Amino acid sequence: MKRLGKRNLVQLLVTLGANSYFVPLWRPGLYTGWFKNICFPGLNCYSCPLALMACPLGILQHLLASFRALPQAALRAALYFGGTFLLYGLLLGRLVCGWGCPFGFLQEILYRFPGPKIARLPRFLRRLKVLLLIFLVLALPLLVSGELGYGKVWFCRFFCPVGTLEAALPNLLLQPSLRALVGLLFYWKVFLLLIILVLCVLYLRFFCKILCPLGLLYGFFNRIGLFRLQWQEKDCIRCGVCELSCPMELKIPQEINSQECIRCLNCLFVCPTRSIFLDRSFQSGKTFDEFSPSPAK
Repeated sequence: MKRLGKRNLVQLLVTLGANSYFVPLWRPGLYTGWFKNICFPGLNCYSCPLALMACPLGILQHLLASFRALPQAALRAALYFGGTFLLYGLLLGRLVCGWGCPFGFLQEILYRFPGPKIARLPRFLRRLKVLLLIFLVLALPLLVSGELGYGKVWFCRFFCPVGTLEAALPNLLLQPSLRALVGLLFYWKVFLLLIILVLCVLYLRFFCKILCPLGLLYGFFNRIGLFRLQWQEKDCIRCGVCELSCPMELKIPQEINSQECIRCLNCLFVCPTRSIFLDRSFQSGKTFDEFSPSPAK
């Protein structure tokens, strides 16, 4: 495999920093200290025995699931989550995905494994993450509740591969007493995890492109956040190197600030004329709809 680049080293450091509570390795139990009240920007499971912080998707589902039973507490949690997520979105946007998401980092490592690769998948498949966000993250936790009025965290419970990888499997390994609770749901989650990991080996950032609701939420800030990419038409030689380097298969410059851009900055680093640069301001960015597509490859 290729050696890690500078961005990958940043991803590694963020991943290790977010999962640096090593006490469960000799004394079972999750970290419940002050840091667990803070929402981590990327996708990192709250129930991971090494995790120091909470997962944004988990917080969002929990507050929606408790809205009927505890409306005041849920409202306070919603204000906290909304403020925190707005801060992350405006300051970072999908820079979180490109530089600070542990599962995004894992996907890039998996894709480095040798073997056949899938060049492209149909773009319409990316709508699957919209359905996951609407139904599993938002609608079902809010609308479907039990006798006591509490809902379920549907995405975490029935789908999230990060929870299976970081929480379910390590906790079973560290706490053998939990193995008696294993049932059909666990086997479904492990099966789903394996399918997703295999697809990540075959297709670069499969989960990010097709299934991740968190990336979809951050994507809404790409055109208005602090970090935006800009393109100087007069300096561009239309070489197409920027598109070849894009892990999200975006058309550049048309989609340079689209919801799918993870701010990996590959296009900026490889541009031979430096016609792409990073604009760090909240001023309205230039749109590229009027420009013709870059050369076909």
